[in-house]
Amino acid sequence: MAEKHRKRAFLEHLEAYLARRDGVDKALKILRYSSKLWLSSPLISYADPLVVKRVKDFESSVGTSRKAFRLGKFVQDVNALGKIPSYASRDGLLEFIACTGEGIYYFVEQFIWLVKAGAIDKRHSKELQKWSAWSEFIGYLGSVTLKFFQVWAMRSKEAALLKGLNALNKGEGLDEKVRISKELRMVRAKRSMKTLSLVQDLSDSLLALNDIKDNKGPLAKPFLLAFSGLLSALISTHKNWNSC
Repeated sequence: MAEKHRKRAFLEHLEAYLARRDGVDKALKILRYSSKLWLSSPLISYADPLVVKRVKDFESSVGTSRKAFRLGKFVQDVNALGKIPSYASRDGLLEFIACTGEGIYYFVEQFIWLVKAGAIDKRHSKELQKWSAWSEFIGYLGSVTLKFFQVWAMRSKEAALLKGLNALNKGEGLDEKVRISKELRMVRAKRSMKTLSLVQDLSDSLLALNDIKDNKGPLAKPFLLAFSGLLSALISTHKNWNSC
C-alpha cells in the first residue's frame, strides 16, 4: 500500500513538473544534449550510419522544438525588471544586466524559430544568431557575477553562524543553539542550490561563448559542449523538480 502511494505521489509530481513550460523545455534539453554527447563520443564509430543519421535528425528537431516552447518567454524578464528594487545598487545593476540580456535572448530566439520553421527568409539567420548569442552571454555574465557575490555572502553568514554556535557550545543557551542550528541548515541548503545555479550558468555561458565564436577556438570541442549542455539541463531539472 505504501509502495502504491509512493508511486502515485511520484506520478502526480511528474505530472505537475511536465505541466510547466520549463519542465518540458528541460526534458527536451536533456534529450538533445544526451544525443549530442553520444554523437561526439568514440561510441559513434561503432554505430550504424543510419542510426547516426536518425540521432542527428532527432537532435536537430528537438533543438527547434525547444525554441517553439520559448514563445513569449521574454515577458518573464520584462516583469522581473519591474521588480528590481534599485538599479543603483551593485546587485540591482547585475540583476538588470542578467534580466535584460536574457530577455533580449528569448525575444530574438522567437525569430530564429520562425526562420527554422520557414516563416522568415534564411538570409537573416546568421545575424539573428549573433544577436541571440551575444545577448545570452551578456545575460549570463550578469547572472554569474551576481550569484558569485550571493554565494560569497552566504558563506560569510555560515561562518558567522558557526562562530556563534561554537560560542554557545561552551556555555548555556539550548534554545538559541537550536535556533542557530536550524538557520545554519537553511543557509547551507540555499548556498548549495545557489552554487548549483552558478555552475549551470557557467555551463550555459560556455555554450553562448562558443556560438559567438562560430564554433572556432579552444572551446569548440563537441564533447565538452555537449557535456556542458547536459550538465546545465540536469541541474535545472533538479531545481525545477524540487520546486514543484
